[in-house]
Amino acid sequence: MFNKFIAAILPYFPKKFIWLFSHTYISGETIEDAMRVSKDLNSQGILVTIDVLGEFIKTLEEAEANKKEYLHLIDFTESNGVKGSFSVKPTSFGLLIDKEVCYQHIREIVLKAASYNRFIRVDMEDSPCTSLEIELFRKLKTEFPANVGLVLQAYLKRTLDDIKGLTDLNSEENPLSIRLCKGIYIEPAEIAYKKYEEINSHYLEDLEYMFKNKIHVGIATHDRPLIEGAYKLIEKYKVSKHLYEFQMLYGVTPGLRSEIVKNGHDMRIYVPFGKDWFGYSTRRLKENPKMASHIIKAIFIKG
Repeated sequence: MFNKFIAAILPYFPKKFIWLFSHTYISGETIEDAMRVSKDLNSQGILVTIDVLGEFIKTLEEAEANKKEYLHLIDFTESNGVKGSFSVKPTSFGLLIDKEVCYQHIREIVLKAASYNRFIRVDMEDSPCTSLEIELFRKLKTEFPANVGLVLQAYLKRTLDDIKGLTDLNSEENPLSIRLCKGIYIEPAEIAYKKYEEINSHYLEDLEYMFKNKIHVGIATHDRPLIEGAYKLIEKYKVSKHLYEFQMLYGVTPGLRSEIVKNGHDMRIYVPFGKDWFGYSTRRLKENPKMASHIIKAIFIKG
């Protein structure tokens, strides 16, 4: 009840107050902020995936503007020598308005990225988008086998079947690339696992299947038991370093992040930026009220 109460009232607080916790997890409002943070991470031997904040648009004009912003971002990142890739949310490009327009926008972004031998990760959103986003990814992967990947969420009961259903796209030359995360959206129990142990168990089951089938995995978690479980599976299957990396959110568990890097594993950090940081922060609270207690701690306890 406390978490839900805090999540409900925080969006009505002044932006300066919300920024007290948000700035730890968001690089800033501008592309220059994203470059500054990305270069700092690169200097630590860490790759990045850059994301422009904004989703669930209402008009195709907004979709067009978002596409142009990403095309500029890719050029700007290349000219700044930042080592990293890019994440796109299909709803930012009109997925729920016109899925063909969305596809054409993201295809243009992938084409631009491919011209620099860069990589685009198609983010996964809530369950009404799941099948649409897998369909979108399949079309892009067929045309750009080396330049596009997908995110899947371990708490959805369908996920292992979704992975199996994509294995026809996997090859030794251009492995299927899946970023595996737990999942943040509130979903009904009919389609999603709810208990912590249950979600972790299926996360490791999905991870093991991908390791066994030589699918490239972005192990996206801040959960130490999952990281320890991943270590064991990497050792068990003698997984080549080119078939996995650990991934984390900017500003979250930096100590654990450093530990993973020191252990010799590749790390990629999700670096979000944009003027919609306030909307992004408050939407995340509505999607996952459990974050509220972490936010209160973050305001008073650094890290």
